[in-house]
Amino acid sequence: MMSIEFYNNNSKEFFDSTVNADMSELYGEFLKHVKHGGKILDAGCGSGRDTLYFMKNGYSVVAFDASEEMVRLGSEYTGKQVLKMRLQELNFEDEFDGIWACASLLHVPKSEIDDVLKRVVASLKVDGILFVSFKYGDGETIRGGRLFNSYNEETLRIILDRNDEIKTLKLWKTKDVRPTRDDEFWISALCMKI
Repeated sequence: MMSIEFYNNNSKEFFDSTVNADMSELYGEFLKHVKHGGKILDAGCGSGRDTLYFMKNGYSVVAFDASEEMVRLGSEYTGKQVLKMRLQELNFEDEFDGIWACASLLHVPKSEIDDVLKRVVASLKVDGILFVSFKYGDGETIRGGRLFNSYNEETLRIILDRNDEIKTLKLWKTKDVRPTRDDEFWISALCMKI
């Protein structure tokens, strides 16, 4: 809940610092596996940046965020109603061709990650594609009123491998694309529901 309060109290600053980030490389990796015009869940959509990109490129998108203020800003930015929901409340079943969980699962406590991942995967159709990204590292920390879970190649693979309904297609490390953050790294993974 602490991370939700951070986003409620800092929504404008967060929106401004993320809405123009160039995510094209990651979009390309994800969308080459999602059928054109397919249905995508933007899980923890923040500013709505990615939702708007997917919509403009012909995809049907359902977006949600846990922060009331980010829901408001994301809805305004995309022109689409963003749902207010926590990852722990996901209850879709076999509905999406792709799930985009960009920098959202990193706020899930390690004690809850297996359950949340199970809910996310249940929301995917068979052969659906899941994209996840976390700050690179290892551990659970609280910084500036937000909980962060960091993973590296080994620890992320362990978590993904515990879910036998998905297979990992790619796991890779990238630099943060935001200006002044080029000393920060991310670990991303693409998985397919089997």
